[in-house]
Amino acid sequence: MGLAFRWLIGSTWLSNLGDGITVAAGPLLIASQTQDPLLVALGALLQRLPWLLFGLYAGALADRVDRRAMLVISDLLRVLVLVVLAAALLVDSGHVVITLVALLALGVAEVFADNASQTLLPMVVDRDDLGVGAARLMACFLTANQLVGPAVGAFLFAAGTAVPFFACAVLLVFAALMVARMRVPGYERAAPEAHLLREVGEGFSWVWQHPPVRTLTLTIVAFNVTYGAAWAVLVLYATQRLGLGAVGFGLLSTFVAVGGIAGTLGYGWLERRARLATLMRAVLVLETLTHLGLALTTTAWVAMAIMVVFGAEAFVWGTLSTAVRMRAVPTELQGRAGSVYGVAMFGGILVGQAIGGVVARLGGVTAPFWFAFAGSALILALIWRALGDIAHVESPA
Repeated sequence: MGLAFRWLIGSTWLSNLGDGITVAAGPLLIASQTQDPLLVALGALLQRLPWLLFGLYAGALADRVDRRAMLVISDLLRVLVLVVLAAALLVDSGHVVITLVALLALGVAEVFADNASQTLLPMVVDRDDLGVGAARLMACFLTANQLVGPAVGAFLFAAGTAVPFFACAVLLVFAALMVARMRVPGYERAAPEAHLLREVGEGFSWVWQHPPVRTLTLTIVAFNVTYGAAWAVLVLYATQRLGLGAVGFGLLSTFVAVGGIAGTLGYGWLERRARLATLMRAVLVLETLTHLGLALTTTAWVAMAIMVVFGAEAFVWGTLSTAVRMRAVPTELQGRAGSVYGVAMFGGILVGQAIGGVVARLGGVTAPFWFAFAGSALILALIWRALGDIAHVESPA
């Protein structure tokens, strides 16, 4: 896959491990500083809110500046925030307000880092290797961010409240150094004198006027609304419906990650043996059926088996949709088109979470899963034929 890709994937492993450490250490730190549920929930919100606030701006900026430099600077800014937070904890001046501000700053810097990072893959690998490259980057996320990182973060937090944040800072320094070693080809950048809002509008316009990418974006919005509705009450579903405790609830997420690793590792094999349109339809059918299975079952081990299947199909979809989008979007628009997709993805989840809470209050803890099943089935029926055009869209001239 080339030397530049090796530097990129090495950096991705380290940065995702650092992110996974803070995934566990951040909430643990807030919970140690306050028992106010509103502040605890605010900590989770502040880590996703930056995508909606700055995602489009970051995407436009990635098309204007040196993407490699943008990623390095974003990682180093995260290092600065982490060191300041850890230092405040060491001198015993850590307060929940400082923690929340630090989490917001980390979230903002991560938006710029993610936008820059996602534009580098199609610049350093061949078009035919995009699927495998995206699968390997997804495996980094699953293994380091979802499985290993949180466990390491909890262990380091037990050793000292500042330790996990110093550890994350060290990992990000090495990740930035790896990106700095990359050699990437040049591309035609957006004119520096153009207004960023106009460039954001160009990204929106391109996505909307490109039918396959438009349908792909609308698909992720719709399916993330149904996913967000169901997963918003997952902790209540685990305790009330399945009778699981805290450890059992944690295992549900672990099984999702296990399925995701299996799916991403097997992606290359799947791509060689099945049409992309067939793969897209299959994974969306599986996601629809997982909502139905969770709505019907009351048995913990059945739910965990369903979670493995969900993890596999969800991350195959993530890899597949990323590769298809990168093949379709011109190099100079990768940042803006990717940011539109990212905002759509996170926006769908937030809307779904709001809907899930209301539906669960009105219809019980399984009602959001029935809503997700019915909504996903309807969406799939509407886009079934269009998936063929999405999967096999040609790259731009």
